[in-house]
Amino acid sequence: MKNRLRERINEIDSALDKYLAVKDNTQKIIYEAMRYSVFAGGKRLRPILMWETALMCGGEWEDVENFACALEMVHTYSLIHDDLPAMDNDELRRGLPTNHIKFGEDIAILAGDALLTKAFEVISSGNYHDPAKAMHAINIFAAAAGTEGMVGGQIIDLASEGKDISLDELQCMHLLKTGALIRSACVIGAVMAGAEANEITAVDNFAKYLGIAFQIRDDILDVIGTEIELGKPIGSDIEEEKNTYVKLYGIERSKELVIKYSEKAKAELNIFGERAGFLKDLTDHLSGRNN
Repeated sequence: MKNRLRERINEIDSALDKYLAVKDNTQKIIYEAMRYSVFAGGKRLRPILMWETALMCGGEWEDVENFACALEMVHTYSLIHDDLPAMDNDELRRGLPTNHIKFGEDIAILAGDALLTKAFEVISSGNYHDPAKAMHAINIFAAAAGTEGMVGGQIIDLASEGKDISLDELQCMHLLKTGALIRSACVIGAVMAGAEANEITAVDNFAKYLGIAFQIRDDILDVIGTEIELGKPIGSDIEEEKNTYVKLYGIERSKELVIKYSEKAKAELNIFGERAGFLKDLTDHLSGRNN
């Protein structure tokens, strides 16, 4: 598991390095700021999910390379903006100073903007065998990043700080803020690999449940994890009065929910038989049961 993940991360990093080459011009600092956050030690979960889903559905890395790199750029831009003083006001990310601490708020905002824009530049530069399929994937990608996806989830998160919300409201927030990009990663992998409609539905359900389990696990780690694991001080969710599964259910029930949603996720992949083996193992790995 860990060797395969490392191989995937190395390949993804090489592709990102290609797309984010520094240009020696008057705006050089923006490339430096973009690369600083992209190469700050991320797990590359979303591009790995896209890649592995494509393989499970009969595709190859080349089918999804542009989309996978673009998705990591969008994820990184969201983290840069999420860390800003106007949002969560965090000073550490992955154990390093956040982008605005390193480069200033003005450059950090522009670095996020540039990564979002670069993502669509990378997608539109792909040489796709089936343009219609690629256009469908682009639509999925854009929707996941926008007002009905990640941005919408962030709005709900900001509006609910310091308030008590229901489980339905909490799940809605996380299905958009965290889950939308995870679901788009898997669904785009399936679409670009030419999966059948029933396979795409199964993949979407898998990613939905995986996203919930991943978020609950993240909420737990914010309470019982270490600063080394998180790359930032623990307890930030409590300090910022954020709504989490731990706040709603407590640690032990939250741990049970991680297992519940991980099992539901894996069950959705049964139609793929042995081809789903790695994604099922990865689900266990992310739930903390197979580290």
